[in-house]
Amino acid sequence: MAQKLIQTQIQKQQQLQRLSQQQMLQVKLLEMPLTELEENINAELDDNPALERSSDEEFADNTMDSNGDDYENEEEDSYEKKTEKEEREDALDSALESLGQDDQMPEYNTSRSNIQNADYEEMVYGDTTSFYDKLNEQMDMLELTDLQHDIMEYLIGSLDDDGILRKDLESISDELAIYHNIDADVNNIEHILHLLQNFDPAGIGARSLQECLLLQIDRMPRGRLKEAMQTVIKDYFEEFTKKHWEKIQTGMGLNDIQIQTLQEEIKRLNPKPGASLGETQGRNINQITPDFIVDITDDGSISFTINHGRIPELTVSPSFTEMVETYRNNKEGMNRQTKEALLYAKEKVEKAQGYIEAIKQRQHTLYVTMKTIIDLQRKFFLDGDEADLKPMILKDIAEKTGLDISTISRVSNVKYVQTKWGTFPLRFFFSDGYTTDNGEELSTRKIKLALKEIIEKEDKKKPLSDETLAAEMKKIGYPIARRTIAKYREQLNIPVARLRRS
Repeated sequence: MAQKLIQTQIQKQQQLQRLSQQQMLQVKLLEMPLTELEENINAELDDNPALERSSDEEFADNTMDSNGDDYENEEEDSYEKKTEKEEREDALDSALESLGQDDQMPEYNTSRSNIQNADYEEMVYGDTTSFYDKLNEQMDMLELTDLQHDIMEYLIGSLDDDGILRKDLESISDELAIYHNIDADVNNIEHILHLLQNFDPAGIGARSLQECLLLQIDRMPRGRLKEAMQTVIKDYFEEFTKKHWEKIQTGMGLNDIQIQTLQEEIKRLNPKPGASLGETQGRNINQITPDFIVDITDDGSISFTINHGRIPELTVSPSFTEMVETYRNNKEGMNRQTKEALLYAKEKVEKAQGYIEAIKQRQHTLYVTMKTIIDLQRKFFLDGDEADLKPMILKDIAEKTGLDISTISRVSNVKYVQTKWGTFPLRFFFSDGYTTDNGEELSTRKIKLALKEIIEKEDKKKPLSDETLAAEMKKIGYPIARRTIAKYREQLNIPVARLRRS
C-alpha cells in the first residue's frame, strides 16, 4: 500500500527573552569589581566626548576639607578644568567638521589628568601580579583573532581558584551570546580552551582533576614512566583517588620498586595549578578592594557604605546637550552635513545617559542587596562568630529585594565586604540549610564546623567511621544522617576513616 507524504505547517508561539543593549550594559557593570569598574569608566570617558566628569566632582568615599584649600589650588583646578573643556570642544569641532566628508568617525583622544587620592587605599597581599594577569600576558603572546581573543579572555576569567574550568562549554557558549553578544559554538570554544591548556603552569584550564593531571603528564619526556603514569590516571583513576595502590600494582603487573617510584612521581603533580601562580581564592585576591565597608556603633547599630573608590560623578556634556536641542528644534531647515553631525551628537548623548543610568542602577542594586544580607546575618556582623551565620541562599535575597536570582548571583561574584572581623567575599555569607525531622533549620556551615571539630579531636589510631560520626553529631544536637555526614566530609576535603589512620 502506497504511503502518502503529507507536509503540514504548524504555527508555534514561543516567548524568547532577549536582553536590550541597556540591560546588557547593566549586567556587565554589575559583575565588575570596583577596580575594574574604575578602569571601565575611565575608558568610557575617553571614548565618549558627551560624557564628562561633573564640575563639582569629588570622590564619594573621600571627605574633602574645604578649609585646607587655598586660593592658588582653586585657581589651578579651575585652569585644569577649563583646559580640559577646551580640549573636548576642539576635539568635538574637529569630529563634526570631518563627519560629512568621511564615513568613518575619527577617534576621540584627549589628555586626561590622572587623579590620585592619597586617602584611597587597597589591601595588597603577596605578588602584585594576579593569577589572571599572568595568564593574560601569555595570551597576548599568541596571534589570535579578535573573536578568539575575546573567547580566551572569557575562559581565563571563568577559571576557579585552582585554575580549573568548572563550567561546561555549553554554558559558556550561552553566556558569551547573552552577555557579550559573541556567537561561539562549543567546538570553537573547545579549540581555544586547548590553546589555553598549553599555558604555564601545566594543568591550567583543565575541566577535571583527571584532565589536570593528564595535561601535566603529557608534558613529560617520552618513556616507560610517562606511559605508566598515563595508564594509572586514565585506566585506574577510581583506584588512584581511593589510594588502592595494591589493586593498581596487581592490575599493571608492577613490582614493589616500580609502584613506589610511580607513587612518588604522581605525588609531584599539582592538582591546583592556579594556586602555584600566587592566588588562593577568588579573582584578584592578591589585590582586594572592599566593595562594602560595614561599621558597628557602640549601641549595636549596624551601618554600611559602598566604596566608590576613584569613581567620579558623571554628567552629560552641556555643549552636546545644546546641540541635541538645536537639532530637535531646527532639523527641518538643516542641510545634510549639519544634520548628520548633530545626529552623531544625539547618539553620543543617549549613550552617555544610558551609561550614567547603568552606574546608578548598579549602585542601587548593590545597596539593596547588602542591606538585606546585613538584616539576615545581623548576629554575625555583631559578634563575628561564623557559627552564627544563618542558612541563606541566593533565592532568599532575591525574594526580599525583588531582584532576579541571576542579579543577586552577579552582585555576590567577586565582591568583598570589610567588617570589624576581617574582609570577606560576599559569597561567604551564603550557605545552604538543613532541616531536621522536628522542623528545625540548621546552617550547613555550622554543621560542618561541628563535624570538623569532632574529626580533629578523634583518636588518629582509631578514626571514626561516618556511622560513628553521625552518632557523635546527634549527641551534640545535630541529628544528621550518615550519607549527609559523608557528603559534608567530602566537601571539607576530609578523607574516609581508613585514610585518616596514622
